[in-house]
Amino acid sequence: MKYLLTNQETSRLKFRLLQESDFELWLPLFYGENVALFLGMDTSMSEEELCRSWFNRVFQRYENDLGGMNVLIDKESNRLVGQCGLLIQTVEEEEKLEIGYSVLPEFWNRGYATEAAQKCKDFAFKEAFAESLISIVHIDNISSEMVAVKNGMTPQKRVESFNGMPVNIYGMNRIEWLVDYR
Repeated sequence: MKYLLTNQETSRLKFRLLQESDFELWLPLFYGENVALFLGMDTSMSEEELCRSWFNRVFQRYENDLGGMNVLIDKESNRLVGQCGLLIQTVEEEEKLEIGYSVLPEFWNRGYATEAAQKCKDFAFKEAFAESLISIVHIDNISSEMVAVKNGMTPQKRVESFNGMPVNIYGMNRIEWLVDYR
């Protein structure tokens, strides 16, 4: 579980592991417009099925040391606002470390994804987990693209089928981070 940001914090957020008891709190994510599509999930599934699939995937990652999403808790309100984390992904047969992020619709456009993604980036490079990081973004997900750019990433390439969807790969390397970090 080396890629998890358990007990890390930012100015507004606390990171912790996902728990089964978070299910009802996370369910509203899947009522958001295009969320299942942008996450590469089966759009024919019900919101409950999508949420269960999400939970199963997160727990499977935890159990197999493949990174995973951390729950984001707003320090002021103590409410769950989203999830963000470092994920081992295979893109075109190459293993990469991704910064993934999702925020509940109620909390969109408040900077939570950017704040959490920046923490993940700094954590990954400080811990020397990888020489480069990526974010995988559905080609129509402009909001997630903006988070990647605000996180210092630049477009690397387009992949026509990642989990059955067209995506843009954003990335940055450790040297670029060092220049920005200093």
